[in-house]
Amino acid sequence: MPARTLMVQGTASSVGKSLLVAALCRYFKQKGLKVAPFKSQNMSNNSFVTNEGLEIGRAQAMQAEACGIEPSVDMNPVLLKCESDHRLQVVALGKAGPSIEGTAYYEYSPQLKSVITGALTRLREKYDLIILEGAGSPAEVNLQSRDLANMFAAKEADAPVLLVGDIDRGGVFASLIGTLDLLLAEDKYRVKGLIINKFRGNLDILKPGVTFIEEKSKLPVLGVLPYLMGLGLAEEDSAALEPLKKSDQAPLRIVVVKLPHISNFDDFQPLENESAVLLQFVEKPEDAEGADLLILPGTKSTISDLQWLRDQGFEPFLKDWSQQSLPLLGICGGYQMLGEVIEDLNHVESKESSVTGLGLLPVGTQFENEKVTAQTEVVMMDENPIFPNAGNVLLKTYEIHMGRVKLKDRAQSLFKIRSRNGKEFSEETEGAMKGSVAGTLMHGLFENTSLRQSLISYLGWRKDLSLSSDAYSKEAEYDRLAEMIRNHLDTKFLDQLVGL
Repeated sequence: MPARTLMVQGTASSVGKSLLVAALCRYFKQKGLKVAPFKSQNMSNNSFVTNEGLEIGRAQAMQAEACGIEPSVDMNPVLLKCESDHRLQVVALGKAGPSIEGTAYYEYSPQLKSVITGALTRLREKYDLIILEGAGSPAEVNLQSRDLANMFAAKEADAPVLLVGDIDRGGVFASLIGTLDLLLAEDKYRVKGLIINKFRGNLDILKPGVTFIEEKSKLPVLGVLPYLMGLGLAEEDSAALEPLKKSDQAPLRIVVVKLPHISNFDDFQPLENESAVLLQFVEKPEDAEGADLLILPGTKSTISDLQWLRDQGFEPFLKDWSQQSLPLLGICGGYQMLGEVIEDLNHVESKESSVTGLGLLPVGTQFENEKVTAQTEVVMMDENPIFPNAGNVLLKTYEIHMGRVKLKDRAQSLFKIRSRNGKEFSEETEGAMKGSVAGTLMHGLFENTSLRQSLISYLGWRKDLSLSSDAYSKEAEYDRLAEMIRNHLDTKFLDQLVGL
């Protein structure tokens, strides 16, 4: 018998759909069901690599963790990665496909319907319950006839839909009622209940509004979910990237440059969870002054964002930074920018065939047509400028990149690779270091507790402070989400929706 289904759709992006799906996944897992997440089409530059070396949205990997299962490409069969405001790369069943103009995508997208339905069918054969996540809003009237992420998926799964709105940003009554009014008649009946998310304040003041919504929509409000402070799980949308609302008295300040096409910014969530660290995303050089560590993150458009760095005045700032022997780390695209040259002879990413890098690391990058996606285990070199005590500890990381980085003569590597997608290595190295500057293609580094401890200890030592890493458990955070469901939603109604 195919798995039962339930879908979460939202009135807009960033209303909390991804975390709500994770919460429902953990809630139903705790009730003894085999649960899996599903998002038919995700648009995000935050991605993850499965055990098979296939690429999916990072949010679905997080939701799979909440279910206690391994992430699978069937959980996110179509991933769209923005390369510019008008261009995107299509990743289907974990493999990078064409890079096309946004307007051309809707001519291309009908062939993805069978990819989506096939993945959903396979998941429903393996699990008891599938929790589906929509994208953006189902009421985008210019897209409804060709939207693969919302009501198309609900129809294919025959899923009851819960519609969630964000009260924290205001306008939740209008957004919920307006979304329902704009739905096609054939879709509106699928919506079985409403949820108000991210509430702070006195619930008694909100109750008249809840009553109004129920009377106006003829649908129940399942509950009002609180704004969870200090939740140690990453947001999916870069719009959420703001300086962490934490005491400025944190002894360490780590700054990440918020590139226009920043990707995999969830790399830094583990640092946000550290009480010793104030993490900030900045767009101007002067805002990075005085930081203990400066990071250039990954990007979906390395050459374009390198030019942005120069336009913002970061080039002389970064060179002066390195001359002062201050710690500087580049990850993936940020690593490539730190090198001497970036070549894109096949115009994989841009119209430029070659650009000069920042010249802070003795490496060169060449873009190739085939993307590298791998789960990779590495060991830190004994001597390195940022993680001096992390040697000989196996680190779990992953790779997602089109560029191949080559070290120049006498350059020093940062890591020794021990395995890639299960294949063992003994001689291959990765990354580069010079002085206080280091670079790597590896994502997920800070998920490794030993590496975080090494970093925090070293940065503290530079300031004559003895600092240690905090104990942190994602499992506890997922349990916290499930507890929120039990405390604030009508769980009897929820259980009935999925046939319990």
